[in-house]
Amino acid sequence: MTTIAISGSRSGIGAATAAALSALGHHLIGIDLRDADVCADLSDPAGRAAAVKAVLQRCGGVLDGLVLCAGLGSHVEPAAKIAEVNYFGAVELLDGLLPALRKGSSPNAVVVSSVASSQLPWERNPLGVALEAGDHAAVQAVCEGAGAKAGHLAYAGSKNALTVAVRRRVVAWGQAGVRLNTVAPGAVETPLLQAGLQDPRYGAAIEKFVAPIPRRAAPQEIASMIVYLMGPNAGFIHGAQFFVDGGIDAMARPTAF
Repeated sequence: MTTIAISGSRSGIGAATAAALSALGHHLIGIDLRDADVCADLSDPAGRAAAVKAVLQRCGGVLDGLVLCAGLGSHVEPAAKIAEVNYFGAVELLDGLLPALRKGSSPNAVVVSSVASSQLPWERNPLGVALEAGDHAAVQAVCEGAGAKAGHLAYAGSKNALTVAVRRRVVAWGQAGVRLNTVAPGAVETPLLQAGLQDPRYGAAIEKFVAPIPRRAAPQEIASMIVYLMGPNAGFIHGAQFFVDGGIDAMARPTAF
């Protein structure tokens, strides 16, 4: 039986992925704010460290898989908290759990990014350098200076930087024998999306975010890609980002790939 840790395990994409992996017989270690095997606040450095420690204790220092689904949407305040969870909440778990993954059987990790990660490219991402440097004060300052656009900036900027962080790790993780990939969803019917739709600042923009396939994804559709990437048929896929977005990325930038 393989052991897989999954953040954001109680709702949305994380819950759908946990259900799919559990149905395949994997042993799961769920990480979430509450009602999980490991309860931790990933917006806080101490919470992230506690999550890593608790997962290592539960898996005995040996982990076969890691799925990072925990994230916040653009409606959350303060905006810097979005970046704390979306970027540091993923990167610190990746790095903290890599030693356990190295000891696992056919180990790999999948990180949930977003189609927004490609809509704010690295060279125009004002949060990128600060996030990569771990400069929390600078991240907060950039978000505060963005005014009404802070939520969108924090979300897209953190997801772009997260995808870059995964790609920067491709050599070291490959040498460690651990595959690492990202999945980039578009609009998905989750509680997070519903909260965004109800926000007077961002609801209209989210409502108009319509893919060429004119509907929102079900969480299970994202989960199916995650499960595939974690399986034996994806053994040579490493450092890749897979868009599961109904065609949004291709529509927005058809010549950039």
